[in-house]
Amino acid sequence: MKIPFCKFHGFGNDYIVVERRMLPQEVPQTDLGLEMCERHTGVGGDGLAIIEPDETGAGDFKCEIINPDGSIAGFSGNGTRCAAAYIFYKKLWPVPRVNLNTRSGVKRIRMLEEIAPGHYRFESEIGIPRFSSAEIPILTDVPMDRVIDYRVVAYGKPFEISAVNVGNPVACVFVDEFAPAWRAYGRALETHPVFPERANIVFVKVHDPDNIELRIWERGAGETASSGTCVSAAAVICSVTGKTGRNVMVETEGGTTKFIWRDNGEMVIVGRADLVFCGKY
Repeated sequence: MKIPFCKFHGFGNDYIVVERRMLPQEVPQTDLGLEMCERHTGVGGDGLAIIEPDETGAGDFKCEIINPDGSIAGFSGNGTRCAAAYIFYKKLWPVPRVNLNTRSGVKRIRMLEEIAPGHYRFESEIGIPRFSSAEIPILTDVPMDRVIDYRVVAYGKPFEISAVNVGNPVACVFVDEFAPAWRAYGRALETHPVFPERANIVFVKVHDPDNIELRIWERGAGETASSGTCVSAAAVICSVTGKTGRNVMVETEGGTTKFIWRDNGEMVIVGRADLVFCGKY
């Protein structure tokens, strides 16, 4: 059985999108994620997004994200944006707003512009950040309401990490410059024993109160050109530590995302999702 798919990317963070009704029941979705995301023998991607109508009524569609290592993601900001792009590209939904039910709750996504068929600009609600050590989760020496500049030793080096849960656990490390070995540091920190569920690792360089730059190591995916959750986490941590305001432009290797932290606590990102190609696997 051939599985129809489309691949989209958000600033280089690419996701394969499929409809659950098209999947063979005998193949576990984790195995499918491993196979399809493999860049040499599969389609290649930073994740697999599986969508289906949400019969619970909580959202318009359900969206499950599978990482390239076969693990299930709690949420993906860019992954859900790519899923929304697929929904509009395939004309599965009649209005320019769609609610996606994820493992981290219902996410509201609004199409701001159709640049061309398959190419869109979206405003996406990410959720409300959670800061306590138990909610992240991170195994600190004592319970903490906020985890800021917590010292961890990895790869033989001490790191001061500031962490938050934005649908996924994310740990930020502030740097003056990006070290040549940042990928090795990210890999070591992702699986550090203080993170019982592993963590996304983000190295953050603050240019000024309105602009920051990131390098991203995602759990289950490794180095990625962009990430909606990591962008949001870094921006929130910068705000709560007084390094920036609540609205900031976030530069990654894939492009620049506009981040807004509303007064009600909701995190919002504005960015593109672009069609790469469609096919059958």
